[in-house]
Amino acid sequence: MPTTHFRILDLLKAVACNLIVLHHLAYYGPMTDYLRPLMPDVVGWFSQHARIAVHAFLTMGGFLAARSLAGMAVDEPLRAVWRRFVKLVPPYMAAICIAVAASALAARWMTHDSISAPPTLAQFAAHALLLQSILGYESLSAGAWYVAIDFQLFALLTLLLWLAGRGRHSWWLAPVLVGGCCAASLLVFNLDPAWDAWAPYFFGSYGLGALAWWAADRQRGPLAAVVLSGAILLLGGLALELEFRSRIAVALGTALLLVLACRGLVRLPGQNARLAAYLGRISYAVFLLHFPVSLVVNAAFTRFAPAQPEAQAAGVLLAWLASLAAGAAFHRWVEVPLSALADSARGKRPAQGVRTT
Repeated sequence: MPTTHFRILDLLKAVACNLIVLHHLAYYGPMTDYLRPLMPDVVGWFSQHARIAVHAFLTMGGFLAARSLAGMAVDEPLRAVWRRFVKLVPPYMAAICIAVAASALAARWMTHDSISAPPTLAQFAAHALLLQSILGYESLSAGAWYVAIDFQLFALLTLLLWLAGRGRHSWWLAPVLVGGCCAASLLVFNLDPAWDAWAPYFFGSYGLGALAWWAADRQRGPLAAVVLSGAILLLGGLALELEFRSRIAVALGTALLLVLACRGLVRLPGQNARLAAYLGRISYAVFLLHFPVSLVVNAAFTRFAPAQPEAQAAGVLLAWLASLAAGAAFHRWVEVPLSALADSARGKRPAQGVRTT
């Protein structure tokens, strides 16, 4: 499939990433606490609702993971999972180290719940193994849980595709297995917050994305696209009928939009813009870096700026722009070199075109 059909992914990642940055600025404060009396509805919306953009990321993650795994025979699932771990963890741990330093700096200027205590060795090791939520350790950065869940979801999808590949009819068995696990997630696990440290809670969104890839793949005929799109609608519709969840509505809408756009049936304004492509490319880096950057800016404006809405509004804008700038620098000087190093270590040429992170 030509990469031009994937440009919508960059636009969606750019929008979702910025919503997450603004959500954390509104949710954690304290700069936005001064803005709330002036614009309570805006701050309240970003604080309470913008976080559901994470489920657009989860859906796109499932889409890209299915696409990536479709290009290989998943006959060695442990090796595929290890490759994913090596790709995710080095930039993630670099961002965690930055977050620890940011918390130490911010603690000099303010006292706030968003500042993490210096990590213990066990806490740091749990983050490196992506087990912090499972083991009950406090997260060292706001985005750390997502990386751990993404890894679990990729491992689960890899396992399902490996099981499907052992059958004689893997071309249809894979969507059936993924659809079944997707249904279990949407109709059972996602209704119970006790599961929110585990992949089954989030696999509904991720699985809808994987099904969207198979529906969007132009190597499959139009009948397959219709059947798979119908399965997406059925699963999402049943989940929303059982209990309406805005996060599932976002995942369903994202999955259907990906199918329509990649099949060339719709085009969103700005999806071909260079800015959207660039912001989409650096979205993972911005996601990793925005919290420590915002934390330091919040602390600086708490300590040195007047406690007036106008001054604190300037701080919010600065934190937003600084998060994008830090993400761009991190992408260029940390994420890309570490990814290239991981690729060369396993004898693989650096990927071209659409990123699969």
